[in-house]
Amino acid sequence: MWFFGSKGPSGFSSSSTAEEVTQGIDGSALTAIVTGASSGIGVETTRVLALRGVHVVMAVRNVDAGRNVKEAILKEIPGAKIDVMELDLSSLASIRKFASQYQSSNLPLNLLINNAGVGTPFMLSHDGIELQFATNYLGPFLLTDLLSETMKKTARESNIEGRIVNVSSIGHRFTYSEGIRFNKINDESGYSSWYAYGQSKLATILHAKELSRRLKEDGVEITANSLHPGAILTNIMRHNGFMNGFFHLIGKYFLKSIPQGAATTCYVALHPQVKGVSGEFFMDSNISTPSSMAKDVDLAKKLWDFSFTLINPK
Repeated sequence: MWFFGSKGPSGFSSSSTAEEVTQGIDGSALTAIVTGASSGIGVETTRVLALRGVHVVMAVRNVDAGRNVKEAILKEIPGAKIDVMELDLSSLASIRKFASQYQSSNLPLNLLINNAGVGTPFMLSHDGIELQFATNYLGPFLLTDLLSETMKKTARESNIEGRIVNVSSIGHRFTYSEGIRFNKINDESGYSSWYAYGQSKLATILHAKELSRRLKEDGVEITANSLHPGAILTNIMRHNGFMNGFFHLIGKYFLKSIPQGAATTCYVALHPQVKGVSGEFFMDSNISTPSSMAKDVDLAKKLWDFSFTLINPK
């Protein structure tokens, strides 16, 4: 982290806001999907992208909450282009339905921002997969795969670089000793909610790394990067009463504000400095270094293959 607001090579720092890092950028030719857009940094990401002219599709689990956010943004930015669509990333069926509906809309897709996330005690998803892994990683993995052809078509026809942005966390450093528990993903024995969260966020970085490699191999004008938004006061710990209360009590003294927390996402999605940059991990709107496991090429390939077995069960 660029402490106390000291600027990194990009010219931005931990204190920079999403509006500041996108100042002067015209995104009017772009269409973006933002998951988890009805709360936390997803709301600010949506607002700032819309402010810069981007057509934003809010992919949200709670459609009513999404519509309320849309209305609030339209009051501030009357010309904003925003749509709301239902998406539950913990459900593979919901993801497939969303992707099908999006493709039927014939909208282009320049930016895919995999922002949604949860922090929970042990639970299983609709598909019987540990909930944090399902929501934070596997859901975005499937969504990205299903929309990849739409993104490739858009990049070819618009001659504009597509960008896939995975919101990860510095928490990826705090995972199980093996990194990804391939044989115990859904096993409650030895389960730790903190390590499970770290595992899911490690997976999001590995996903961006392997996806970047494959896109480069295919010669496609689409980049894939991951990022840590910073320690932010959001509702991600709402399922953990003690930690949620603790963070809200002390957060105002040392955590980022939501406008600061959305900065790196908006920077990676829109800034010209990031053109052609792929497979990197960003923090405070600057390229940073993730854990050694997050740079493990073999682990990334193994996770990629493992993920396809989960989204296509026999």
